[in-house]
Amino acid sequence: MKSFAKACLGALAGLTFVAGAGAQETTTVIEAGYVLAQPGEGYLKNRTITIENGRIVRIERGFKDQSDSTNVINLRDSYVIPGLIDSHVHLTSEFSPTMRLNFLSDSEVDAALNGASFAKTTLLAGFTTVQDVGSANEAIFSLRDAIRAGKVPGPRIRASGAAITPSGGHGDANGFSPALTKVFTGPNACNGADDCRRAVRETIRSGADVIKITATGGVLSNTRAGLEQQFFDDEIAAIVETAEMMGRKVTAHAHGKGGIEAALRNGVQSIEHGTYLDDETIELFKSTGGTLVPTVLAGVTVTGWTDQAWLPAPSREKAAVIGPLMLDMLRRAREGGVNIAFGTDTGVSKHGDNAEEFVLMVEAGFTPEEAIRAATIVAAEHLEMADQIGTLEAGKFADMVVLEDDPLKDISALKSVQFVIKNGEEYHR
Repeated sequence: MKSFAKACLGALAGLTFVAGAGAQETTTVIEAGYVLAQPGEGYLKNRTITIENGRIVRIERGFKDQSDSTNVINLRDSYVIPGLIDSHVHLTSEFSPTMRLNFLSDSEVDAALNGASFAKTTLLAGFTTVQDVGSANEAIFSLRDAIRAGKVPGPRIRASGAAITPSGGHGDANGFSPALTKVFTGPNACNGADDCRRAVRETIRSGADVIKITATGGVLSNTRAGLEQQFFDDEIAAIVETAEMMGRKVTAHAHGKGGIEAALRNGVQSIEHGTYLDDETIELFKSTGGTLVPTVLAGVTVTGWTDQAWLPAPSREKAAVIGPLMLDMLRRAREGGVNIAFGTDTGVSKHGDNAEEFVLMVEAGFTPEEAIRAATIVAAEHLEMADQIGTLEAGKFADMVVLEDDPLKDISALKSVQFVIKNGEEYHR
């Protein structure tokens, strides 16, 4: 099955590539009027960026005469920022009125092919790296590998595969008949510390770069199991210990205060959502060094679905409660000094609309440059890739977003990308 999925993705590559992913034959030079090389430090003006073999070689003051063997890109009137990073996406799916039916009809090959399309859309929106924290294992790991090999265009992917969940928890199969529940329940569901160790090991064996757990209930699971802690403390501790033994970090989906704090106390490095955090939780974030990935866009999105009959009643009920809380949560987290990495939960919202999260961050009190820093420097550190991405400097991947308007004056400029450069290659809409 995996080889078949990769073959399909390879065939699709010939239809969708904007620019080839092979080694560059010439040096590329970008002449940029405004370069946000280190978000948080303002623009460098009139800089020449030299790229070789997909990486930045140097950044120099001014513009120079170039040799005939050099590919020169004139961006003297444009704004150039590092490639953006979304720390929470679901690339192989997108919520719609038919999504539950799709579970019954689609294979993991379908999911991988859908993911190839969504990956291209994400890249063209300016996101050159993402962390996928909840897709079927074979589909997302095959897509990750196909992009890495240059078979399809898309952001580089760090992926968890299916989330580790307690039986009946947010990441399990819920709301189906007993027969279908047995079919859809996978090895990611576990009960008790030993069984959770098994689930982590099997997920890593399947190809996971990071482990995601569902520490609390969630909005879009079709169950009235609440939004608080669903793993016992000893189960969380066992998951973290096992992941660390195998070189992986753990991130936790968590809405309720008790579940957030249990995850942080037991060694989880980051929290997705964090809706019910309070002052005590904020202090725990800071004392443990935990990172928050807020996903406010998902909250806004589900709030708009509370009157939609296609969404199961338990999910509508939870959406009406959770959605309106998330913007204020982000405001309090920022004011409290929590380390915040950009993340959207795209796949709940539409792929390609990721930059809407920036607008919400500014509404929550971030300056535009702080919001961009969360999607570059902070997110790169969160994804353990700060030596490769997140800033524009010699030795790092040549990942850039080109903008006509200044995003530090109006953050909505990030919703209108001119084009994207990833590994030194241009991608145009």
